[in-house]
Amino acid sequence: MIRLLSINWNVDPVMFSLGSIHIRYYSICWALCFFVSYIIFTKIFKKENLKRELLDKLTINYVIPFTFIGARVGHCLFYEGAYYLKYPWEIILPVHDGQFIGYAGLASHGAALGILLALWLFCRKYKKSFIWSLDRIAVVVPVAGAIVRFGNLMNSEIYGHATNLPWGFVFARAGETSPAHPTQVYEILAYMTLFVILYYLFFKKDLGIKKSGVIFGIFLAGLFTARFLIEFVKNCQVDFENQMSLNMGQWLSLPFIIAGIIILVYCLKRNIPVKINQ
Repeated sequence: MIRLLSINWNVDPVMFSLGSIHIRYYSICWALCFFVSYIIFTKIFKKENLKRELLDKLTINYVIPFTFIGARVGHCLFYEGAYYLKYPWEIILPVHDGQFIGYAGLASHGAALGILLALWLFCRKYKKSFIWSLDRIAVVVPVAGAIVRFGNLMNSEIYGHATNLPWGFVFARAGETSPAHPTQVYEILAYMTLFVILYYLFFKKDLGIKKSGVIFGIFLAGLFTARFLIEFVKNCQVDFENQMSLNMGQWLSLPFIIAGIIILVYCLKRNIPVKINQ
């Protein structure tokens, strides 16, 4: 009876092929997340009467490359450190024994650190407030994260433990025969809910101007709390996590949750408005 209620998930991860070139849903999702983020940022800059040229420099020169580099390096060091310390060049050039093995691993925590570094460098060069940039990137990141998780769903990867719940997915392409928690769907729903909340607070309540730092605090606490909780029903990505009381994703989420709560409480008490053209 349980199997009758479950969802058989057997989607081909390749969206289409052009000869020997295979275009995967996951690759399209990464491109789409940058495209959607750019559209939202355009609306933010328009609201604050900032030049499009500044937005192009922020996204193309800083956010996009640092996001990818952070995600890649983060995965290699956090989850497969022993291997990549032995073959460090494969972090950037994934070729092993003459074979291109691809960029199989990208970590969201590494992407977060990469984005923070990108924003800091951007603000330092263009004389902008760092907290100004954090409040605005916080509106964008949840929807981008949701899109990437959809790519994980299409790849039949990063799913959860076995479940008897009626919405369990049987990830046939991953060799599964029993329903499992579709944790990609859980994260998509959590991130999109957070996006709607932050979008409303920024554009309807002007919270990004009236109380600097509050939106970023809500973002950190909200997104990584969701990630922390969902990890309880998610399979470990690497074997060594099976021996840990909390898995790597949860340990990496805790500092962001604590930082988010501290920033939120501090900024609510200080109640500091932000100057856009500072």
